[in-house]
Amino acid sequence: MESPSPEQEEEKVLVSKHSWQPCPKARRRLRGCLEVVKGLLFRVGEDWYFLFVLGVLMATISFMMDLIIFRLYEAHRWLYQEVGDYLVLKYLSWTIYPVALAAFSSGFANSITPHSGGSGIPELKTILSGVELEEYLAIKNFGAKVVGLTCTLSAGSTVFLGKLGPFVHLSSMAAAYLGKMRATVIREYEDRFKRNEMLVAAQAVGVATVFGAPISGVLFSIEVMSSHFAVRDYWRGFFAATCGAFMFRLLAVFNSEQGKAGQGRAGRALQCLLPPPPSPKIHTPLPSSPETIAALFKSDLKIDFPFDLPETFFFMILGAICGAVACAYLFCQRWLLAAVKENRLTGRLLATDKPLYTALVVLLLASITFPPGLGQLMASRLSMKEHLISLFDNRSWFMLAQNISMATTQLGGPRGLWQEWCHPSATIFGTLVFFLLMKFWMLTLATTLPLPAGYFMPVFIYGAAIGRLHGEVLALLFPRGIRAEGTAYPIVPSGYALAGAAAFSGAVTYSISTALLVCEATGHMAHVLPVVLTVLVANAITQKWQPSFYDGTIIVKKLPYLPRIRSRHIASYRVVVKEFMERQVVAVAKGDGFEEVLAALNATTDKEYPVVESKESSTLVGTISRAKLIAFLQSHEHPEAPPGPLQEKPASTGTLGDDCAIEPIVLQLSPWTSLHQAHHLFELLKLQRIFVTRYGELVGAVTRAELRRAIEELAKDA
Repeated sequence: MESPSPEQEEEKVLVSKHSWQPCPKARRRLRGCLEVVKGLLFRVGEDWYFLFVLGVLMATISFMMDLIIFRLYEAHRWLYQEVGDYLVLKYLSWTIYPVALAAFSSGFANSITPHSGGSGIPELKTILSGVELEEYLAIKNFGAKVVGLTCTLSAGSTVFLGKLGPFVHLSSMAAAYLGKMRATVIREYEDRFKRNEMLVAAQAVGVATVFGAPISGVLFSIEVMSSHFAVRDYWRGFFAATCGAFMFRLLAVFNSEQGKAGQGRAGRALQCLLPPPPSPKIHTPLPSSPETIAALFKSDLKIDFPFDLPETFFFMILGAICGAVACAYLFCQRWLLAAVKENRLTGRLLATDKPLYTALVVLLLASITFPPGLGQLMASRLSMKEHLISLFDNRSWFMLAQNISMATTQLGGPRGLWQEWCHPSATIFGTLVFFLLMKFWMLTLATTLPLPAGYFMPVFIYGAAIGRLHGEVLALLFPRGIRAEGTAYPIVPSGYALAGAAAFSGAVTYSISTALLVCEATGHMAHVLPVVLTVLVANAITQKWQPSFYDGTIIVKKLPYLPRIRSRHIASYRVVVKEFMERQVVAVAKGDGFEEVLAALNATTDKEYPVVESKESSTLVGTISRAKLIAFLQSHEHPEAPPGPLQEKPASTGTLGDDCAIEPIVLQLSPWTSLHQAHHLFELLKLQRIFVTRYGELVGAVTRAELRRAIEELAKDA
């Protein structure tokens, strides 16, 4: 192709200069008006507008995903109904549907980007600690994770996975993209601190738009994500989370009429889902969205005295049980996750054929939950939301089961979901125990699946089942309630289900805000004190013996994240920096020339080099970046000089101190600084490397690698 001639280029310039541009005065006035409006709008701070957009955007996406998931789940029920009474066809329709969805989710997400699988919270914790993992916040991950997560959740309770973690990751990706848009609009450079402010708010939005709980969303994001939290981010998080939660509930109200219209069709589909059991049951599924703006999970706890003071002892026992079970679950989950990667067969499948591994695991899970088989003892016909609503029923199932014929004539709709836990050959206690035993290893196995999925909602439901079993046992032991001051107060099993859900999920994630989350999600605040007490007891046990779910995943994935010092043992203060610091540090002197700087660059690949006074004096005077050292070499006329832009001024012959700007030292450690203090500084300032000086002279450096090894050795000794 021939290049244009100079005459053609000149003609193009003339045409562009004399092109028709009508109404120049009007355009100038319009441009001026837009600048004035922009100035007025951004007078209160441009962050608030982008946080509002973030909340509304993620709420809309969350609600649309819920609608699509409900339609796909309803399609599965319809397919199961249409195959008739043929057991083989019923088995195939029950298993192939979730297998196909899960395999597509894994294959689609991983084909676009390998970083779209899993929860995403461990990687976000690593990013907020100061480590750069840019690919995890790339906008191309957004579409892959939305499609993959929708397919995963459409598989229903067969796979038993949730939405929270991936949606927090989605919200963070949207916040990172909006942050770049903000920098473009206001024509300002986006620094690391501004980006972190948006990410902190995005995590609260992710929780708020899943549960419709803005307060606990902010607190949960602080507890789970951040080792240190800046108070200036508090209002941003609450504002964005409130906008997201309010929009999510508002969309649910607008859609309530459609939900009511579709309720009859869904009810008929679910009633035909299985052959009727020996005892008649009425089961009407729930609409796809809450009917009011009050609560996401309906509960009926309208009693004058929900608990009495002697019951706090039983709530503490429940907290101890949840803490012990959480320790076992966290250990098994971390062990299985590592074993699957190290095993030759499963490791090869995860490396080369993730959809095949996903299909095999989901086939196993779906076969176990097949309703005519073991699934009839696990309430497998219920969705994740229906599991929670049934467990939060305030009546005693054991008492209702004593007169089930009368109960079926009086109950219908959501209040009849408890009958899915009732089986002719087993008691209520048997089905709950069987559910807990089976879901323990099934949930542990599901966490190894390489697809976008969350793990908070499953442990939330599992904890609710533990609490329900505890409450039913107490209701059996005290059928007339607990007497206090001459008055008998009845046992409310749903109160223990609330406490169990908060305690187990809080113990697994190292959070206390789950106590407030159950209250916001159910709209019930009467049990807040015993729930908080239960969560505290469970957390005290778990934090003593096991790392959290997300910290354990970070350990298995070997992400560059600083482990926490699990206890304030005196040994963390006795270990000092000189015992684990890096002593061989490559430094440059102010008087170094071309040869010395070139040798330093070839010796290491550090991004920053310490600058000392001279070869004779190792007094630390500042630091200099690798880019500036390369520019220093490029300014010299030397055969070994790296290629660079053409220099207009004559070649330099000076020293490093003459030609380069040296950055002053802001922070340095002493050899006698304790490990605990060094760890605190790295977490607080999100540092990557600190130089160690003794009386002003450079003696070493501490990076995250040395600090992590020191903490691990301290944990082994303990």
